[in-house]
Amino acid sequence: MIIPSIDLAGGQAVQLVGGKTLAIEAGDPAPLARRFRLAGDIAVIDLDEALGRGTNRSLIEGLLQTARCRVGGGIRDVPTALRWLDAGAEKIILGTKAVPEILEQLPRDRVLAALDAEHGEVVVKGWTEKTGMTIEARMDQIDHLVSGYLVTFVEREGRLGGIDLEQVAKLVAQTGRGRLTVAGGVTTLEELAAIDALGADAQVGMALYTDRMKLEDAVLAPMRGPGPWPVAMIEPRGRLLWVGSVDRAGLSSSLTSGLSSFAGPGLELRMLQLSPAPSREGLIATVEAEVRTTGAALSARGLAALEATLFERKANAPAGSYTHRLFTEAGLLSSKLVEEARELAEAETAEEIVHEAADVLYFALARAAAEGVGLRAIEAELDRRAKKISRRGGDKK
Repeated sequence: MIIPSIDLAGGQAVQLVGGKTLAIEAGDPAPLARRFRLAGDIAVIDLDEALGRGTNRSLIEGLLQTARCRVGGGIRDVPTALRWLDAGAEKIILGTKAVPEILEQLPRDRVLAALDAEHGEVVVKGWTEKTGMTIEARMDQIDHLVSGYLVTFVEREGRLGGIDLEQVAKLVAQTGRGRLTVAGGVTTLEELAAIDALGADAQVGMALYTDRMKLEDAVLAPMRGPGPWPVAMIEPRGRLLWVGSVDRAGLSSSLTSGLSSFAGPGLELRMLQLSPAPSREGLIATVEAEVRTTGAALSARGLAALEATLFERKANAPAGSYTHRLFTEAGLLSSKLVEEARELAEAETAEEIVHEAADVLYFALARAAAEGVGLRAIEAELDRRAKKISRRGGDKK
């Protein structure tokens, strides 16, 4: 699959040729992240940190609120690695310091080793220093300590000259238990499909920035056959919403607009991510179910149904009703939330706990709805916390 790449230097997104010559200044990376996240993970590389000439830390922290990011560039010690994991990076990418004494202190499943190579020789410190070691030799040293590798062919990087598929095949065979991502020169959809068929992912920058490759076409490149393909639409929390089929034109339109146009008449769902199923014979679309038109609706249950009800009542509750008072009367909602939380803390039986927890969730979501905060934002915060490696002691206050 494709891993779109955002390289940062001087506070903006850039693309370099061979890691040296500036070719593109793309400005604010946030719009790029919002577009690229439809493909899944994106790679965010801080070139200034890698070269020891500054940092784009605040920019990256903002991007972590927008998309699933693999973060790399200048991560050379355990505290820095843990800080990015705690900040919500899906994975961190270590290059110069992808060495056993550091890697063994980090969670293997969230670490990638960057093996940047020029004509087969690994280079470090922002591609400025040769190591005299081959890619294969470095893999042998650390394979048990990482979840995969990002191999960049420096001599091809940014040149749109294509990639050596024979070399990719050899590296896939060498990778062992991890997953290989390759970068440097990937230019065509045919190359993307071939890399995917070999069992690797392709990190792509220049081809996307120059429009040599369209993101919507890149996402579909690994698919088998011309379509239409079966598609399963799911909510971010995993609930299946709809199963059907879609052709290339429908998918391309949805990826371009950000709204699925194939879930049924009168219904549009915000597209969050589209990815090929493992078989590459079907697709999985992660969507947001709140965008509706012409009266069509998807059945909602539990917290999703409660959220929808609260937002509707916030807008339309009759004056003087209890719901209207909750959203307008100073202090009422806050006092109810405190009251119900105390009752939950004091509940003793399972039945009491269920009842009081439901009350707490109702008033907590009402408090969120009063400020326009949706359940998805709360779930995203919980997901970010789940990624933290450092933990608080949890002592009572």
